[in-house]
Amino acid sequence: MFQIGKTIVSEDVLEKEFVCNLSACKGQCCIDGDAGAPVEEGEVEIMKRVYEHVKPYLRPEGVAAIEEQGTSIIGEDGEYETPLIHGGECAYVIYENDALLCGIEKAYIDGKIDWKKPISCHLYPIRIKEFSSFDAINYHKWHICSDACTLGQELNVPVYKFLKDPLIRKYGTDWYAELEQVAAEWAKQK
Repeated sequence: MFQIGKTIVSEDVLEKEFVCNLSACKGQCCIDGDAGAPVEEGEVEIMKRVYEHVKPYLRPEGVAAIEEQGTSIIGEDGEYETPLIHGGECAYVIYENDALLCGIEKAYIDGKIDWKKPISCHLYPIRIKEFSSFDAINYHKWHICSDACTLGQELNVPVYKFLKDPLIRKYGTDWYAELEQVAAEWAKQK
């Protein structure tokens, strides 16, 4: 692990390779698991604000879940997360061309909103644990992403490069530039 500013970054972020392979996994990460996607406290109000623009993209069962539970909920761990449809898939999931996509992101792509989606979704397979004085940045390995790991290896793309845009969105360009320097030094030591 190494430190950049107020973050502690796992070496896996530099060493593991990953490129989402939506044609292989079909967006399975949006429906598997036992909880919704993590939502940062500052994103709760954003989700409320954009909901009316996102709603037309959502399936009726997703709209029903959101209108019953809210645009975000407090999960069993006491943290905010996206609501689920009957304890299963994320309420924001939409189907397009035999793959699962995010209705929030679709509204963003179409220019209806100015917010892409929760940062936890944008950053996956990185998971961030916030502590009082630092953020722990870790790579999360999940069997449903094995095709993404294979594609990342074939293309030789480490996690931090694949996630450049969301890492910059979360921590800024200066932080990412420092991460690139650390990665270059790390590679020299290998």
